[in-house]
Amino acid sequence: MRRAIYPGSFDPATNGHLDVVHRASSLFDSLIIAVAHNDQKQKIALFEIDERIALLKESCHGILNVKIVKLEGLLVDFAKKHQINAIIRGLRAISDFEFEFQMALMNRKMQPTIETIFLTPKEEYTYISSRLVKEIARLGGNVESFVPKCVEQALVKKFAQRAS
Repeated sequence: MRRAIYPGSFDPATNGHLDVVHRASSLFDSLIIAVAHNDQKQKIALFEIDERIALLKESCHGILNVKIVKLEGLLVDFAKKHQINAIIRGLRAISDFEFEFQMALMNRKMQPTIETIFLTPKEEYTYISSRLVKEIARLGGNVESFVPKCVEQALVKKFAQRAS
């Protein structure tokens, strides 16, 4: 069985993330989306990890071979424990490559049997980032074309709560 894992902070999940999920789920028998705590991003995280998991579950509803979990510990340890063959990483722009390449090499050093596969989103999603989506939503802009409907609603609600 071919199994893959797609890790990320997904704060929040965007249409670019979902594009990668759809394509990766068609390449593998099983795809685990692993929602991770990111120390660099956590200080500015908008959604708690359980909220991100719930939004991803709603966004991926109907993709039968996808499972969403909380990632704790090293990605390669999780992958080995769950007999995962590949790590899926999204690349939007050349600026993503250096960091992602370094991570892929480090993961390969720690667990040589797990491959990293880079997928690029469709062209219409290459400019979308969670950071930019949050900024647009915070300033009252329309994020409808950047995120799934449930995420759009969660962003509106989150910023309305912060405003009051």
